Amino acid sequence: MSDVSVNSHDLTREALRRRVVHWGFSPVHAARLWAYVYLEHAETWAVMPELPARFRARAEKELPFTRLPVATETHSGDGFTRKYLLSLADDRRIETVLMRFTGRVTACISSQAGCAMGCVFCATGQMGFARHLTAGEIVAQALHVNRVLGANHRGERLRNIVLMGMGEPLHNYDAVMTATEILCDTAGLSLGTKQITLSTVGVVPGIIRLADEARPIHLAVSLHGATQEERAALVPVAKKWPLDELMAACRYYSDKLQRRIFYEWTLIAGRNDSTESAHAVGRLLQGRAAQVNLIPLNPTAGYGGAPTGQEAARRFQQILAEYGLPSTVRQRRGIDIAAGCGQLATPR
Repeated sequence: MSDVSVNSHDLTREALRRRVVHWGFSPVHAARLWAYVYLEHAETWAVMPELPARFRARAEKELPFTRLPVATETHSGDGFTRKYLLSLADDRRIETVLMRFTGRVTACISSQAGCAMGCVFCATGQMGFARHLTAGEIVAQALHVNRVLGANHRGERLRNIVLMGMGEPLHNYDAVMTATEILCDTAGLSLGTKQITLSTVGVVPGIIRLADEARPIHLAVSLHGATQEERAALVPVAKKWPLDELMAACRYYSDKLQRRIFYEWTLIAGRNDSTESAHAVGRLLQGRAAQVNLIPLNPTAGYGGAPTGQEAARRFQQILAEYGLPSTVRQRRGIDIAAGCGQLATPR
């Protein structure tokens, strides 16, 4: 086993056990360290006196904690949404969002600093790609939200995670999958796999790999256009993975796993919210294991479109229902603090 230092939050429980045993210590020490990190939310070695001093010295040197200091914390006027600007070790920054809904708390987690996909209406895409996040940096966002909830003394805990923050999760596949394994570990945060949703802009090889590996998390696919031309104008990556290839990959995923896919459709007034667009979506998805999430466009500095109105959104839903497709209109949360879908971005 390599002696290259990794972060304590980068390792699954089994990987941590193997590393500790390789050092010559007992698996019991690995289990206790894991409990300190994920059950007691330890952020310093000083709170682990029962671990041998020699073990703590080695771990402190080779398994440092992921630290994501809060640069700013912003609260929305809606009373349900908070946004955290978190600093990475290399001075880059990412955003994480805490959202409260009836009976649950959801964290919107970032998987990259920036994004290479370039969706024209997305603030993260407009800022470009900086780097992938490590598994530990992804996990640390969830731990931060859980600590915030614990400090409120309301008995709340993180129940749901959506990988819909900054970045394309399937572009950072290995780190994201390691992070989900850590977050779902029953000896840690113990999030159910059905409580994690991964949203992709349509990275076809990643969708196929999810299916082949039978990853049990929910999948959401950003569609936004029902023809190749329409989609490529909004989602440039469609030029690399055309619509027909994407839909074939989605069919493969649904058939192999017998699982529904959530298709996301950003409603842009006068662009893709017409009755013709609704019928095109209906024809494209009819007969599939699908649900459509309609998302009225949220404002960003780099795109001049406007959101669809409520009446047009309802009409869109009614047409989808004619094709047997269930749909929802996304609740707009945190728009006033740029915490809504497509609004996350950090200063360059």
